[in-house]
Amino acid sequence: MTFSSTKHPVLNRGVPTDDFLTALVTCFRALPGEIFAERQDPPTPDIDIYTKVRPALGPWLSLGHRRAGLAETLRVLGMFESSGRWNEGADVTNPTENNPETKSAGIFQISYNSRGFGQDLRDMLAARGIRDGDAFQVRMKCDHPFAIEYTARLLRHTDRHNGPVHRHEIDPWLSRDAVAEFEQLLASA
Repeated sequence: MTFSSTKHPVLNRGVPTDDFLTALVTCFRALPGEIFAERQDPPTPDIDIYTKVRPALGPWLSLGHRRAGLAETLRVLGMFESSGRWNEGADVTNPTENNPETKSAGIFQISYNSRGFGQDLRDMLAARGIRDGDAFQVRMKCDHPFAIEYTARLLRHTDRHNGPVHRHEIDPWLSRDAVAEFEQLLASA
């Protein structure tokens, strides 16, 4: 795969690696359409990821466009949260990250307590035998497809678990050109 627009730097966090971008494309190709489909029971606008990033990336023209838009959101979120490092641990400056349930982990800095936002999240954990925060942290760091799918699903339920998304801190680095590139990459075999 060749990357161009998706290689743009994010804040002072650097440039996404080809490995990170390849993982996003490979995983997003395989994810079920339900993750990207328009919801029949739309949540309030302040928590729906597609409503949240629409000013920067929308309007949404197709399922493929929505898939690429969420890939771009995760590209920027991963760089913003961890400078693209899969093995990132808990945020030592956050006093609420004081136990395995609340400690964030991995490239997207997600914690185990996020499972309460959706049955599909709990089902993913159960299917992989993840029963506690310690196991979740390990999985978020080493199982890249799991981390990507879990984060994509979580963002369909709420943006409140990802402060930089909720507070629009990622918006200046979201790119329509990167969405177009992701759309092409996701469509090619």
